[in-house]
Amino acid sequence: MASKGLTVQQRKSIFHALVAAQDTGGVTVVESKKQVAAEFHITKEQLDLIEKEGVDKDWPPLNE
Repeated sequence: MASKGLTVQQRKSIFHALVAAQDTGGVTVVESKKQVAAEFHITKEQLDLIEKEGVDKDWPPLNE
């Protein structure tokens, strides 16, 4: 299940930020996850769930 307390739109925004951070290529995947989790005040576990949900549901920017 998705992170409790976060709306679908919030989760999509977090997912978008994660993909954008990884696409820049300036940091490792691990570092990008740390940055995005800190930025949105969520745990690594919550971010992992959001990442899986975003990939499974083909959220933007994947479907753009």
